Amino acid sequence: MKSLETSTKERIATLRGNEYFDDLPETMLKEISEHMNLREYQRGDVLFWEGDPCDGLYIVKQGSAKIFRLSPQGRQYIVRILQEKDTFAEVPAFDGSANPVNVEALENCHVWVIDDKMLRGLIALHPQFAQKVLGNFGRMLRGMVHKVSEMAFYQVTHRLARLIVEMSEEKSTPHWTQEQLAARLGTVREVVARSLKELERSGAIKIEDRRIQIVDQEIFRQWSQPSN
Repeated sequence: MKSLETSTKERIATLRGNEYFDDLPETMLKEISEHMNLREYQRGDVLFWEGDPCDGLYIVKQGSAKIFRLSPQGRQYIVRILQEKDTFAEVPAFDGSANPVNVEALENCHVWVIDDKMLRGLIALHPQFAQKVLGNFGRMLRGMVHKVSEMAFYQVTHRLARLIVEMSEEKSTPHWTQEQLAARLGTVREVVARSLKELERSGAIKIEDRRIQIVDQEIFRQWSQPSN
């Protein structure tokens, strides 16, 4: 990791494009911009580990990274793929606790970091900012409830079909192996392999050169619906 030089104009422009800061007054944006820096990470670099002290709120400027957790047996579960303009580490940044997850760069990344102590001070002094934080936390909680519901109510093949759609929208992310797909679904590679074969036998997809192509939208749509 190395720090990069930035201008005040560039920092303020970043804040204006972020959901936590986009409608804050100019004076607040200037104050916040004095407490942020830009870091560069190489592919494979770990931005932080679960349990590490939090040093700020992160915003991806360019590149991609993954948020993941590890089981006691060392199996990886990918919580989220981060791309340009995504914000992460909100929970420890705003409650002052340790990081609850691990984050690793999937490619060369430039990431903004905004000092967490300064942000907690803003919450205490500016109700407008506190309301923005609460609103975004509510949205995040709804997203987590939705993810847990999918884990509980969808079979792996159904969740894989939904993941294929999601992956098609992640244009900057690399091609995923079966092991990586399993990590995103919270299962193992063997189960993903069986699910891919099931989707292919049904006529929903075909796999060529390890790439997945949807060949029948109607059959595929049925797979992406909740199972009985």
